[in-house]
Amino acid sequence: MTLAQTSIALRLPIDGRHRQMFIDGAWVDARSGQTMETRNPATGAVIATVPRGDRQDIELAVAAARKAFEGPWSRFKPYERQVLLLKIADLFEKHWEEISRSDTTDMGMPIVRTRANRNRVIGMLRYYAGMATALHGETIDNSLAGEIVSFTRKEPVGVVGAIIPWNAPTAASVWKIGPALATGCTIVLKPSEEAPLTPLLIADIMNEAGVPAGVVNIVTGTGAEAGAPLAEHMGVDKIVFTGSTATGQSIVRASAGNLKRVSLELGGKSPVIVCADADLDKAVPVAAMSVFANSGQICIAGSRLFVERSIHDEFVARLAAYAEGLRIGDGIDPATEIGPLVSLRQLERVTGYLEAGAAEGAKLVTGGTRLTEGALAAGNFVAPTVFAGVSDDMKIAREEIFGPVISALPFDTLDEAVERANSTPYGLAAGVFTQNVATAHQLSRKIRAGSVWVNTYHAIDPAVPFGGYKMSGYGREGGAEHLGEYLNTKGVFIKID
Repeated sequence: MTLAQTSIALRLPIDGRHRQMFIDGAWVDARSGQTMETRNPATGAVIATVPRGDRQDIELAVAAARKAFEGPWSRFKPYERQVLLLKIADLFEKHWEEISRSDTTDMGMPIVRTRANRNRVIGMLRYYAGMATALHGETIDNSLAGEIVSFTRKEPVGVVGAIIPWNAPTAASVWKIGPALATGCTIVLKPSEEAPLTPLLIADIMNEAGVPAGVVNIVTGTGAEAGAPLAEHMGVDKIVFTGSTATGQSIVRASAGNLKRVSLELGGKSPVIVCADADLDKAVPVAAMSVFANSGQICIAGSRLFVERSIHDEFVARLAAYAEGLRIGDGIDPATEIGPLVSLRQLERVTGYLEAGAAEGAKLVTGGTRLTEGALAAGNFVAPTVFAGVSDDMKIAREEIFGPVISALPFDTLDEAVERANSTPYGLAAGVFTQNVATAHQLSRKIRAGSVWVNTYHAIDPAVPFGGYKMSGYGREGGAEHLGEYLNTKGVFIKID
């Protein structure tokens, strides 16, 4: 590999060195001088320190974003924004291995999964590039007296504050930055303190691509010290957040000061319905990995598994056998299928749910323990877990665990399955396994969720909107609706007689 190819990686420490954050086109430390550690969850080792930004740093970043929005960036034509996004996409492609290793080292996602996200992430950037020149208003016939022409304009909403979680740093960053650049907004991104390194690596890419100073700013820090000031900042025109429902509710309250626009992609407790006519050979691995992928740290995890009673026992047995065959280890090993949980705090949360399941009478079929043998001893590893004998009122069936835990529940009729699937405050996603086309249409219509996958799972495409119902949030990411979240519509009337 040439020096040019490794230039970004050389600026990304994985040996405990310090990494600065990115404000107004410059690498800076927190005004307070405070720092925080980020650790490899597979080994517990400190891989870097980053600035512990707070309200002072948010003020600087928002001011830089406002200056850029009202300055040179406002004069970029749609074609110029498109060219810039295509250049960013090319640089992502060039540096994809560094990006993949960053995600894996910082938050534990297996390298096979981070590498496999390549087409999705780069496809998103190129989709936004295409949309940059396709944004337009409408000419509307009005009923006013005289000769008055009326039309609408689509204009960028302004300065966007984005707060992302730790479970998919690359995709989450691009899902926020991409539409901001396509529409002509500027952005202040606050990554999770659990996984801040990849967003800083992305700032390197933005700099290399020639994104003007202040258009993209990355402020590292905690949710309370940096995220909350960003959400409530009077100079922010829109806030976009991915994370827990409780934090999303706090952001809505914080946004009231200037009634900023808000988009939220929040928690889930997604149902997967397996009908008796399903192809079990195909359904078992997909249903398993709907939860076990990324160690269950996925908002759309299909953790409530409803299986038609006539096949329930067989399906659960095959699911457990599949879980027991998964290779668990450090995500940097290409053979690893299940990596660690992101932090000790998350480990304690998940093991608490394992204890609750057993205490409430669920039958542990497989897993259910922290793994501490050999090379796994220093990491945050939990065995893929399957509970049977679960009732709808158990804690493990009601609450989002964000770990590799499946609750299997039998059902007798489709109407019953739909009623129980919808009996949750969440509505982010759902899965259905059936070979009957009528059943597929019936269930996909009746399930109240933003995405329904039939005979597959985790299918996300740049052109298809993604988001939740109910307490899983509002607003959409992906598709033309996504760009609309970053635009204001202005009505214009011109009297011409």
